[in-house]
Amino acid sequence: MVLGITIPNYVDNIIKPVQAQSQPLKIVYPPHNHQTVARSIFFIGSAPQGATVSVNGENIDTSTQGFFAPSFPLQMGENTFIIRSQNQEIRKVITRNADQPSEEDLNSLAPNLVYPRVDIARLADELVCFEAIAPKDAQISVKLSQNTVKLEPNPSIVNLPPNSAVLNANNKPETIINKSWTTMKGCQTLQDNNPIEKPVFVMEYQGQTISQNQVGQIETLSPQNLPVIEVTASQGVARSGPSTNHSRLTPLPQGTQAQVTGKEGEWLRLDYGAWIRENETRLLSIQAPPISNIRSVNSRFGDDATQIIFPLENPVPITIKQADDTFTLSLHNTIAQTDTIRLDDNPLIRRLDWYQVKPTQIDYVFRLKSSTQWGYDVRYEGNNLILTLNHGPRVLSVDNLQGVTILLDPGHGGDELGAVGPNGYPEKDINLVISKLVAKRLREKGAEVILTREDDRFVSLGDRMAMIDRIKPTLALSIHYNALPDGGDAINTKGIGMFWYHPQAHDLAIFLQDYLTTNLNRPSYGVFWNNLALTRPHTAPSLLLELGFMINPEEFEWIINPQAQEKLAGGVADGVAQWLSKTR
Repeated sequence: MVLGITIPNYVDNIIKPVQAQSQPLKIVYPPHNHQTVARSIFFIGSAPQGATVSVNGENIDTSTQGFFAPSFPLQMGENTFIIRSQNQEIRKVITRNADQPSEEDLNSLAPNLVYPRVDIARLADELVCFEAIAPKDAQISVKLSQNTVKLEPNPSIVNLPPNSAVLNANNKPETIINKSWTTMKGCQTLQDNNPIEKPVFVMEYQGQTISQNQVGQIETLSPQNLPVIEVTASQGVARSGPSTNHSRLTPLPQGTQAQVTGKEGEWLRLDYGAWIRENETRLLSIQAPPISNIRSVNSRFGDDATQIIFPLENPVPITIKQADDTFTLSLHNTIAQTDTIRLDDNPLIRRLDWYQVKPTQIDYVFRLKSSTQWGYDVRYEGNNLILTLNHGPRVLSVDNLQGVTILLDPGHGGDELGAVGPNGYPEKDINLVISKLVAKRLREKGAEVILTREDDRFVSLGDRMAMIDRIKPTLALSIHYNALPDGGDAINTKGIGMFWYHPQAHDLAIFLQDYLTTNLNRPSYGVFWNNLALTRPHTAPSLLLELGFMINPEEFEWIINPQAQEKLAGGVADGVAQWLSKTR
């Protein structure tokens, strides 16, 4: 194979047919002039049945119907591939970019290589650490108003793989040693007498002194004068750190109030430890910490759900934790003055216990009668926190799902194609086909079924999630087919996968995975905890099903087979009915 050469007189991805073909040579992935940092690339495409296909002169395997998905290593820079079949030819140029800092950035101490690179705020006496990526034999210091912090090099650098690497079963950390650059770090405690610091990074390298002041300034917050914010978003997204790379925590209901103890760019750190985007909040004029006492707790319940009402002086931040037979609600910035709680017997809750686990945190632990949970909702009505715990359905048998509501979400739609099969068939179409077949089977069993789309149209992720929260179905299932990120093995990766987020959906994910792979004799891709838009709704157990790999040549033949589609839809419907029946 020939990589990294330039072949003139070809236009990227132009087919040159010399005669009509029933299925011309086609490459659906990667796109024109694709750029990646992956070490390999796969080509997803199709050719006439029985035709020989070669890549850079090397024959590749094709499926019975002419589909293929070979992988090839990539050198740094441009890689040229010539794909041929019969009298057709396609040229692809793939550029592999470095995932390391450039020499130009290193030698100039570029702003993107230092921290902080945005304005930050921290509490007085809090440690702030400065970082820089620089040539290995450089010396770096940070000049502050009253002193200088020397940065020390790390003996080795560990690169964590992206979260998507687990999808390729290749998520090992990579230790970088003996490179020409390193990460340098030094820390300094903030002093209350210097409310604003404007750090200047200075690099001594190869006889030159390079200064970098295009970085973030540091504000020191006084604990006696912290700002107070209120959450304005319907569900404020709380995270473990100041970026979307950090993990999601329990969303904060609209109206939640908290003090700000730190800031980094557009992110605010709240007093109980979580971070939230500033544009999901508004600044309040009050100065006093929004601490609340709580006394009595009341409850009410009906046929479908139990509501617990927590009367508070201020809407405080919350955290929710689900376990096999417990549901724990933590109220932060809250102090107990509780003597009385009313909770009558109901189908869901065995007992409610509470604990003042920290001076300003109370945990309410609901001991449940069943290990299956059916979704919850939490909101503020003024200063009342209303927690709603859904009751389970009354399923009579696997063939009688009266009273059960299933929301089916055919993934993608409209201009959003999703994954694409080797012949260009889009995932959005098969998602809709299977969803309608599953809906038909479930309705035959007596269930009410609602689809997020009935035809080929775009529906935003937000609208799909809102539909689940509005309808509050018994279950929500998002129907998808899979693909892989660059660097994956498209030929040998196949099978059904399940994706869940809230613990209430885990048992359903395991059951459906085992049921479908066993009864359909399909390979298992695996069961994944994953923070996806359609696994995050908590008002019902919500799953995202990946029913096969569009990019796998052999599995794609099964995906588009009408008889296999009918059997798959029946398997999904029967699996759902079996699980509902066993958990009644």
